Amino acid sequence: MTWDMALVFGSGLLMGSFVNVLIHRLPRMVMAEHAAEGDAQRYDLCWPASHCPHCHTPLKVWHNIPLISFAWLKGRCRFCSHAIGVQYPVIEFSTGLIWLLCTWHWGFNATGFCWAGFATVLLALSVIDWQTTLLPDDLTQSLVWGGLIASALGWLPLPLPQSVWGAVIGYTSLWAVATAFERVTGKQGMGAGDFKLLAALGAWLGPLALLAVVMLASLSGAMVGLALKFTHRLRDDGYVPFGPFLAVAGGLVAVIGIDVIALWMGW
Repeated sequence: MTWDMALVFGSGLLMGSFVNVLIHRLPRMVMAEHAAEGDAQRYDLCWPASHCPHCHTPLKVWHNIPLISFAWLKGRCRFCSHAIGVQYPVIEFSTGLIWLLCTWHWGFNATGFCWAGFATVLLALSVIDWQTTLLPDDLTQSLVWGGLIASALGWLPLPLPQSVWGAVIGYTSLWAVATAFERVTGKQGMGAGDFKLLAALGAWLGPLALLAVVMLASLSGAMVGLALKFTHRLRDDGYVPFGPFLAVAGGLVAVIGIDVIALWMGW
């Protein structure tokens, strides 16, 4: 592994550690927003400091080294010996791998790091939505603005007008479908977070990519939903979060390219 690859992978591991913080804390921050100010204690991405979620003992710096600390501690808390969730090293390694693949595919430059950030946010959103059915505005809106800014700076091969229209069409298309579904059936089909996520994907990929993204997400979501139903692992309310499938589909379209997908589909 060359020095630049090692640097990218190490940076990805560190970012993966932060992604774990987002996954754990952001949903709790969202749900605590409506708490009375007098009763709510400070809880954000910086406070309280990193601690064991079981014994609440503050962690030292050397307990938070990506991958290495998990292996050194043998997957258990240093203080209470409670098992550390395998999600932590998996997210760290996955993010490091994402950064490697993005800079290999798009280059060790601003464009490559932009796409690495794009994929990292999608990973965080996917896990949060799957676990909690939430797509926090802090991430979806940041992804929208990130795409618009990257396009304006020329870091994406997408003109700014297409980025803007991608965001507009991405939001309004899902909003229109969900609104029509709710009026016909009286049930909510999807939340506003899905609209904002598709708007973000439109800002990064452009309006022409949105149909492919929605088709891939719908097909994969239906297949997974059926598999969960037949294996009796479907949620009690029968709801399957759509965000993870949008995220995966958006990532695939970004890597493969809309031109190749259009050729496959005969557009």
